[in-house]
Amino acid sequence: MPSALAISLFAPWLVTPLLMVGGAFLCFEGVEKIAHKALHRHALAAEASARRAAAADPTVDMVAFEQEKIRGAIRTDIVLSAEIIVISLGTIADRTFGEQVAVLVTIAVLMTIGVYGLVAAIVKLDDVGLALSRRQSEAPRALGALIVRGAPALMKMLSIVGTAAMFMVGGGILSHGIGPIHALGQRLGGGPLGWLLPTLLEAGVGIAAGILLLVLVSAVKRLRLRLRVKAR
Repeated sequence: MPSALAISLFAPWLVTPLLMVGGAFLCFEGVEKIAHKALHRHALAAEASARRAAAADPTVDMVAFEQEKIRGAIRTDIVLSAEIIVISLGTIADRTFGEQVAVLVTIAVLMTIGVYGLVAAIVKLDDVGLALSRRQSEAPRALGALIVRGAPALMKMLSIVGTAAMFMVGGGILSHGIGPIHALGQRLGGGPLGWLLPTLLEAGVGIAAGILLLVLVSAVKRLRLRLRVKAR
């Protein structure tokens, strides 16, 4: 938030490019996630097996074991948080600096407590279910068993919803920054499906941008690998 306020004071022209970069990153993350699952099924199955074995071994530090996933989740959350702050800042750009600070502080507190508090509760849901299943009373034990059984399906559903949200949010940001696409979305906004067609357009833009970025990033990685091999 301090960075966003500093940008609004000293370089307001940076707000839109930062939004576009953040939106593109979200689209890339969404496509990369889908492509990784589709192209590396055997590796993912081996990773899941190794994770189950590590979870069953009390000598294994699961935080260290999951460090890469933790870093990826934190990176995506930082980008999402930054996008929310910058979007909010863009809507109040004509207000005084004091009003901007007050609005952004309010949004930051609500997002931290509300959204990330909810995420933390969902992450701990299986632990809650396990604790309830160990109670003496029959009702808490039944509820705990239900939570434990339902938690994996809930996590999978949230993963799908989160990936779709990456495309809609990232694609929406890119669409608003590209004049012709934004104009097309406004034309599609009329009629009984006025809310659906622009959303599908933005999601399509997000998927297309993510695919393009994934191809470019993969090509750069291959080129760097070849250059390293030649240097040896």
